[in-house]
Amino acid sequence: MSVDGDLVAGTLRIGGRHRDFAVRLPRAVPAGRPMPLVLVLHGHQWNVTGQIMREWTTFDEQADAWGFAVAYPDGLGGGWADGRGVTGADLAGVDDVAFLRAIIDWSAERYGTPADRAVVTGISNGAFMAHRLALEASDRVAVLAAVAGGLPAALLGTRPTHAVSALLIHGTADMITPIGPGHSRRRGPRGRLLGRTLSLHETAEHWRATNRCPSGADSRRTTELSSRVTTPGGVGGTQVVAWTVFGGGHNWPGAPVGDDWDEPTTQEFDGAEEICRFAAPLLSAADTRRL
Repeated sequence: MSVDGDLVAGTLRIGGRHRDFAVRLPRAVPAGRPMPLVLVLHGHQWNVTGQIMREWTTFDEQADAWGFAVAYPDGLGGGWADGRGVTGADLAGVDDVAFLRAIIDWSAERYGTPADRAVVTGISNGAFMAHRLALEASDRVAVLAAVAGGLPAALLGTRPTHAVSALLIHGTADMITPIGPGHSRRRGPRGRLLGRTLSLHETAEHWRATNRCPSGADSRRTTELSSRVTTPGGVGGTQVVAWTVFGGGHNWPGAPVGDDWDEPTTQEFDGAEEICRFAAPLLSAADTRRL
């Protein structure tokens, strides 16, 4: 483990592999409440690390504003074993659920972050992985925030033990992972489609049903640039929000767009800020969220 200013770098041995991550601690934590941990998962790109999410998003800034600790893990070979069966990590049998659970426990032991109230977020492959962690480690994860990534269909049979609040953000112009149902760009023999994912609507319905949210309780807020549907009243006070970004592409909301990337992004809101705002009142202990 090494320390660089407010950033702590760590390594864990999981499944015979050394796995790296970094944790950014807030400069201060409001009195009277614990310091939550947010796991931020990058998308799939060869040899990318969690540092890209630190540079691309404002989670460092949000850590100080909200008093959250933020973890930036590194996927193996730039990707995550998200359950779709199409990434190198999936094909290699990597146990990323165990890795991310271990980071939650590591942080809880060293910094006192609640081990049963973590937040997990990510984009694209990182969003798919966030869904998987929320389903398979619901005793650890209180809030899920998926950007540009619906629920992998392969996980439909996975039954969590606890309800998890879900913030689901997707752009209508996303050409990489469409807002409707889709498949991985990776193809099987004879062009067979692989890695099916659910639409934003289907994903929200799945989390509403999982959390046992009552029907007819939805509220909608629509602007010129986006629309979000909030469904409260799930077990343990959990909520599900489906946030549609009109004309939004495969990007992090509020992030700058490079000249070499032609997917449009919204500047209406800052994704990291809204995720922290959504999560803050929903960090319920596991025993209150048991299904």
